[in-house]
Amino acid sequence: MADVLSQSEIDALLSALSTGELEPEQVPKEEERHKVKVYDFRSPQKFSKDHIRTLELIHDNFARIISNYLTAQVRVNVKAKIETVEQITYEEFIHSVPNPTIMTMFKMPPLTGTIQFETNPQFSFQIIDILLGGTGDRPTVSKEFSDIDKNIMLQVTTGLINNLKLAWEGILDVEPEVEGIETNPAINQTLAPNEPVALITFSVELGKSNTFINLCIPYLSLEKVLDKLVVQYWFQNEDVELMEESKQKLEKGLNPVEIGVAAELGKTSISIDDFLKLGSGDIIKLDTKYKNPIKVYIEDEEYYYAKPGVIGKNVGVAILDMIDKDVNEYE
Repeated sequence: MADVLSQSEIDALLSALSTGELEPEQVPKEEERHKVKVYDFRSPQKFSKDHIRTLELIHDNFARIISNYLTAQVRVNVKAKIETVEQITYEEFIHSVPNPTIMTMFKMPPLTGTIQFETNPQFSFQIIDILLGGTGDRPTVSKEFSDIDKNIMLQVTTGLINNLKLAWEGILDVEPEVEGIETNPAINQTLAPNEPVALITFSVELGKSNTFINLCIPYLSLEKVLDKLVVQYWFQNEDVELMEESKQKLEKGLNPVEIGVAAELGKTSISIDDFLKLGSGDIIKLDTKYKNPIKVYIEDEEYYYAKPGVIGKNVGVAILDMIDKDVNEYE
């Protein structure tokens, strides 16, 4: 914190400035403080803000889709919404999930590598209880998942994961392929501990409880399609056939339009007296030579350089080049 001057010190400073004993430049200034942003080289930020924003848009749509899917499956009103999208390391993700939990591994071509979908025990046992005839309101107990529990949850998570195809529809045509299920995240070392991943966390309101599920997408899986994870590309129409059809319709609509075309051989100026004296056989000298190119005008705007000549029994011009209007205006 800067020192506070007393009134006597302020008077002495003003007196020294007025008598010339002290120059204004000599008055000590507070040191400039540079804002320093902390950067961890062990965990570099691979995802830009645009990438995170696009992933959030995609999976916000996914949350709405799985809300309807789960509601139809369990016959209970389910509300899922996206909570956070962030980049962390794979090690941080593994340490953040409980043990045991339901960890579904799947691939999603054209994305590479293995993606993980984690549903915590509270959510999983609640779903299992409802599907087996219960109400889903009984308290969650910490226990291992049986083989029956795993098979039930594998069917549920497979249905949830298949809905990613609809969520990613505007970006990529993905084909989710479930590989298997695991309950112990500690032994599921599919990536290096410091590998960056995009962690998408959803909150799920099921009955009176609120739980969380996580989708872990490795950076390596998205690396080849990062250019598409930008909002501008997301809303771009990539239907080539539709664009080609629109182009043809546009050309068909423009073809009947008539435009005026004129070729200017040259210019000259004569007096009114000379003009009145013109007769048959007289020659008017233009300001251009016969070897020089002439200008072709489209709707009174000069557009081409051309060479005059004869086409069969008709006179015509051969286009040589387009007139660069920008260069002419600059000159």
